[in-house]
Amino acid sequence: MQITGNHQMARIVRHNDESVIEGYIRNGGKEVKLFTSALKAFQCNNRIVMAQRKHLDDFLRGRIIGRLECGRTQLEVYEELGIAQSVISRLWQRFQDDGNVSRCYSTGRPQVTTPNEDRYLAVNAKRNRRSTASDLSR
Repeated sequence: MQITGNHQMARIVRHNDESVIEGYIRNGGKEVKLFTSALKAFQCNNRIVMAQRKHLDDFLRGRIIGRLECGRTQLEVYEELGIAQSVISRLWQRFQDDGNVSRCYSTGRPQVTTPNEDRYLAVNAKRNRRSTASDLSR
């Protein structure tokens, strides 16, 4: 496993076997020995990522659900894919509740005016061309 790195990412220089019981990372020219718990904490899809949050894509969510449906435990899936067990648990719970694992997209701030209020404001704005937004909101 070779990953280029800077202060946020490190590179696995060598490890003793495929299960990566112990590994050595080079970060900023310094070689550091990491054991299983530290490697698993920072390893994500064959690279070391420190303190980065990222959304799971649809394909990876499907892989997680597929493995859980085949009878694997959440801990086994966590060890195979390097995804936090809490994330796997939430994804599995959502899948069991409504059968959906896709992300809920939001446009930002929620709408506070109703469609009727929107029409009313538009009509008043056309009637009173010189009125400001704060005048219309009163």
